[in-house]
Amino acid sequence: MIPAEFDYEVASSAADAMRLLGQSEDAKLLAGGHSLIPLMKLRLARPTLLVDISRIEALRGVRDAGDHLEIGALTRHADIETSDLVKQHCPILAHTASLVGDRQVRHMGTIGGSCAHGDSASDLPTICQALDAQFVIQGASGERTVAAHDFFKGFFETALAHGDILTAIRVPKTSAGWSYIKFRTRALDWATVGVAALVDRQNGSISGARVAFTNMATIPLRAPAVEQALVGAGPDRIAAAATHAPEGTDPPSDTWATADFRRHLVQVLTRRAVEEAFAR
Repeated sequence: MIPAEFDYEVASSAADAMRLLGQSEDAKLLAGGHSLIPLMKLRLARPTLLVDISRIEALRGVRDAGDHLEIGALTRHADIETSDLVKQHCPILAHTASLVGDRQVRHMGTIGGSCAHGDSASDLPTICQALDAQFVIQGASGERTVAAHDFFKGFFETALAHGDILTAIRVPKTSAGWSYIKFRTRALDWATVGVAALVDRQNGSISGARVAFTNMATIPLRAPAVEQALVGAGPDRIAAAATHAPEGTDPPSDTWATADFRRHLVQVLTRRAVEEAFAR
């Protein structure tokens, strides 16, 4: 397929990108392009102007910011996968970045692009949800920070308004046991279902847990019923807690799986992910 006709501009800075976005209500930002370009080829997206922000170095890289890591929105998946800072302070994020697509995708796709796209079948938005990440957004009225639970609004919908630019993602440092497990039919497919688990242990039981799901609703979803059931639980109660996984979900039925299959699968993956996180 061939995209519809569009204009193309290269932004030199975030401010320049905002200026260019203001020239057209149908303008779109282009970072790695692995979310937008396929939609354009299918003509599901028809921007009249593409603003290329991929050369803005100030929006790239991982920085130690005390109790959290600040990750530039243009940081590529491959750079997160191999970052010593991420491996040390937020290993679940480095691990999950290594599972995105193939090497070509990871060397072009960006964490900011993945999150701004708002696809609930994507892996990294789920990890940001589980970590209670903060999204730094630059807009016409200045800079603001939006929590992950407020950032994802619906199917392909986020807190980003037209003219806004996601500049960074702040992820808390964590020493919790962790796991991210996803089921997919083929190696490069989107996750049929994915489960992220972060587990804090004390005296042989779980003192706190954060669990989030991929592709179980129109947004990456936290699992409060599972989290509550896990508090105070030992390994023998993890399976019972996992039976709460379908509560509050709204999984799709599509080519890859029915909603009922996903409700069953999320229980299996939740048990496995929490057991793996508990053992770490």
